[in-house]
Amino acid sequence: MENKLFTEEKISIAYIRLAMPLVMSMVVSLVYNLADTFFVAQTNNTALVAGVSLGAPIFTLLMAFGNIFGQGGSSLISRLLGQQNPDGVRRASSFCFYVTLMVGVVVGIIMLVFRTPILYLIGGDAETFSYASEYYTWLAIGSPVVMASFIHSNLLRSEGLSKESMIGTIGGAVVNIILDPILISGLAMGASGAAIATVIGYVFSDVFFLFIVVKKSSCLSIRPREIPIPARHASQILIVGIPAAITNLMQSLSIVLVNQFLLPYGNEKIAAMGIVLKVSMIALLILTGLAFGGQPLFGYCFGAMDKKRLRELFSFTIRFISAVALVLTAALFILAPVLMRCFMDNEQIVSDGTVMLRWQVVSMVFVGIVLLITIIFQSAGKALGSFLLSISRQGVVFLVVLMVAVRVAGYSGILASQAIADVITAVFALILCRTLLKKELF
Repeated sequence: MENKLFTEEKISIAYIRLAMPLVMSMVVSLVYNLADTFFVAQTNNTALVAGVSLGAPIFTLLMAFGNIFGQGGSSLISRLLGQQNPDGVRRASSFCFYVTLMVGVVVGIIMLVFRTPILYLIGGDAETFSYASEYYTWLAIGSPVVMASFIHSNLLRSEGLSKESMIGTIGGAVVNIILDPILISGLAMGASGAAIATVIGYVFSDVFFLFIVVKKSSCLSIRPREIPIPARHASQILIVGIPAAITNLMQSLSIVLVNQFLLPYGNEKIAAMGIVLKVSMIALLILTGLAFGGQPLFGYCFGAMDKKRLRELFSFTIRFISAVALVLTAALFILAPVLMRCFMDNEQIVSDGTVMLRWQVVSMVFVGIVLLITIIFQSAGKALGSFLLSISRQGVVFLVVLMVAVRVAGYSGILASQAIADVITAVFALILCRTLLKKELF
């Protein structure tokens, strides 16, 4: 690990060096999602597109479980590195890897056993059930490898190996893109082909990450004998990781709720929203990359109690992320109809999707603020702040806003609810940050 990057390098340069590889990884993660949607949409089968779109909350669920130990472990490891505790780092990384594999197996079994009720819960109906079931089944089978990929993509960044984390993610995406047209159309596997291509892509990423841990990492470990860790370290992983996972679970919940509210308006609306959520991820994942890219630096500074660099880092990142969010909002707002037509040349879906997409991206500045403050809480090990934000934007706040907005404005209320929730949550996040981190940041 390059200690000078964390302790001496100019804040803006250190942040950019850590964040840009993660942003690239996030953009490539978007390709994972867009590739499936794009190639499936080329079939012009609305039911197939809607069925695969229903798999989005399931993928987010797997990400959530992976992030319990990916983000939780990354936060702990960053602080341990700041405290110069290499043995603790090795044990924490080994613990996170093997526990995630075990959790992945359990989650996959539960998903398969309760497949039918879960599929109806997330919005499946007679027209989309068979397609959704095909996609869902392969995601359930591949759940351990999907979840494991979120471990080392996070842990490698904690050591400063952001470039290697990026390469592993990009490699998996390339494999996915190559396999998608072959399996979906060439072999006529449809929804199953899309899911299989995704899982194989994650297998590639996992193998690459393990190679880097074994051959290049100076402090991470996958040795089984180093699995035991102190109880206080396990609790620190969980108190940060569980709120991070709840954030992802709330995202799944919000998608399920929106799909349920859109169901009376027809599968065309669900198909349009499925495409919109993938396209809006362009902005969301870039902002997530910028926020989370600073996590190793925030964590190291918290571990070393370097308040001067913490304040410089906070000031720079909140201004930088807000500026990028404004640019992304403007670009996607203007290009909304063009982007929708790239996926499906259906006038109704393009028209509906354009309005939906503009509502999804109009509040991105506020989303960026929420993401940044969330990662600062995680880096500091502030469980309360992290937890409260994790249940807010796409959880409690969104649910309340959605219920009220639907009653007041009907269909338009469904579309506007996320933007309203984003603004409210950003204000709440700033108040929390000022309250819980006043000594460190203000």
